[in-house]
Amino acid sequence: MKNSKADLILHPVRLRIIQVLAGKQRLTAQQISEAMPDVPQASLYRHIKKLVEGGFISIVDQTPIRGTVEKTYALVENNEYMSPEEFRSMTKEEHMDYFLRFMAAVLGDFERYISQEGFDFVRDGAGYRQATLFLTDEEFQEFIQKMGTVMMEAIKKEPSKERRARTLTTIMTSEVKKQIKK
Repeated sequence: MKNSKADLILHPVRLRIIQVLAGKQRLTAQQISEAMPDVPQASLYRHIKKLVEGGFISIVDQTPIRGTVEKTYALVENNEYMSPEEFRSMTKEEHMDYFLRFMAAVLGDFERYISQEGFDFVRDGAGYRQATLFLTDEEFQEFIQKMGTVMMEAIKKEPSKERRARTLTTIMTSEVKKQIKK
């Protein structure tokens, strides 16, 4: 399953590029690089190229500058998400591999956050927690719909000087029901 959608987006650097471009931003490679100063420029360009070739980001503008062309990139709407069919077609091993890569990206984000000078969980609204919900299937679907509606309202907000980028990571698992032997 090499070069699948999951292979392309679940790489720590490419996932960060997608996060930087989230919010319908249009950015040049230089602007993306400024948001990701720990990534070498040659590596960044290579990952941007893979995301363009994979159809996750697009070139929305090209400006000639001193004999070269500066490209401006934007996220392709809703292509960064995997479809239910794509999830269903994956094997157990593929799910574990992709989940581990996803977790590595989350760990990288967290490590970058706590490595900055003066981080403050309370002031920054940062944190981590886990909660168990006891819901019927119908109640769970209602919960997911409401959460999705609230998230979409927040996602649609344009970047500004007053708004800080915040990453919300969700992971849902379900209790494994034991088979009762008769």
